[in-house]
Amino acid sequence: MSRYALVAAVVAADTALLWLDGTQGPALAAYAAAYALTMAAADRRPFASFLAALALAVLTGASLALLACTGFQAGQRISTRRDVVVTAGAFTAYVCVLLLVEERSPGEQDPWITLARVALLTALPLLAGRYVAQEREHQRREKALVAEQERLRERLRIAHDMHDSLGHLLSLVSVRAAALEVGQLPADQRQAVRGLADTARAAAAELHEVVNALRGHDVLGLEEIEGLVARSRAAGASVVFETSGEAVPLADPRAAHAAYRVVQEGLTNAVKHASGLPITVSLDWQPDALLISVTNPVPHRRPSSGGGSGLRGLTERVAAAGGLLRVHAEPREFRLVAMLPLVPALAGATA
Repeated sequence: MSRYALVAAVVAADTALLWLDGTQGPALAAYAAAYALTMAAADRRPFASFLAALALAVLTGASLALLACTGFQAGQRISTRRDVVVTAGAFTAYVCVLLLVEERSPGEQDPWITLARVALLTALPLLAGRYVAQEREHQRREKALVAEQERLRERLRIAHDMHDSLGHLLSLVSVRAAALEVGQLPADQRQAVRGLADTARAAAAELHEVVNALRGHDVLGLEEIEGLVARSRAAGASVVFETSGEAVPLADPRAAHAAYRVVQEGLTNAVKHASGLPITVSLDWQPDALLISVTNPVPHRRPSSGGGSGLRGLTERVAAAGGLLRVHAEPREFRLVAMLPLVPALAGATA
């Protein structure tokens, strides 16, 4: 039904009720015009139209179709606390006035009949309009969620393409650089080739991390640190893994993931700058914090103390988890130290 047809139907229905009730002449025409104006304004000013419909219902004792339609439209527009207060106040005032009029009318009428009419023609349309509005909002959010899932699937496809193409090319660069490294090259060129191989491996590792982020894999945490150490050992690194204190589960996954990334970054730096030298990974569980350190000797030159993008990003990740990250570059030793606050999963259970 079009908007104009609805207005005409409401005006005709309520005017017919007034005519059957005995209203005729100019009064009937005035009420019909008021019905039409109220319905016409309901789209732009639903609450004002609803208040006008309540007033007309009190004056005429009818306006039943107008009440139902304006109440339904007002219910669809309720979105703030102010809207709720205005609607509830108007509805309460209407019920009180209606009961007062019925009480003072010559023919005594059962108040329950009046309340039933109010519920059917006023409260029910308001609730129905609110329900329809909530369903529309729910459908809108579902469409937005479907669109977001489509975007995520596109990101996943891009991640696969990146991994298949760029990963393959970086692997070829790394293999060829490794072959040149063991060949008969002058010392300065061998050093340059070694740097090229390290750069290719670092780029491949960064690509793998970005692809994992795009794929939305599960967040790596404390449980995977031992596996990370084991993979480093299998690759030829000499890693000592130490733990002390009583391990406490971390309720915040960001803190657990930050701990994993600290160890990963420390092992990566150690392998890059101190290849073949022993590396010590330590997890120290204090009463209120987890202390993580990755230590390795410095063979010839001291590594940068935080100029790399990897350490900058790691500092931000640890800070987001409520912790601190420090780099100690000593003349003979390099240490990456992090402090992460403990948030026991069962905090207060033993209090």
